[in-house]
Amino acid sequence: MSNTLVIDMQEFCQVVDLPAAFVIEIVEHGILEPQGRQPDEWLFDSAALSIAKRAVKLHHELQLEWDGVALALNLLDELEHVRAENRMLRQRLGRFLE
Repeated sequence: MSNTLVIDMQEFCQVVDLPAAFVIEIVEHGILEPQGRQPDEWLFDSAALSIAKRAVKLHHELQLEWDGVALALNLLDELEHVRAENRMLRQRLGRFLE
């Protein structure tokens, strides 16, 4: 885990305001990838907190099942990568057009 903040399952559940069963479900759908083998050993970083909050928002606001949330997060992530690549290519192209 690259981020310095690391919290255990109990703290994570409190911060994201989710019962442990939902967190387990989110992990099973590949939305989160905690360190540790079993839920009572899991450790989460600040990136996981951000992803979980985003996932919960999609789950509640769009009433998506967790597999739909996983798909939506993957598509949003892919869109951000495409946009970043597009910005980089525009900058490179701009140098040739000047």
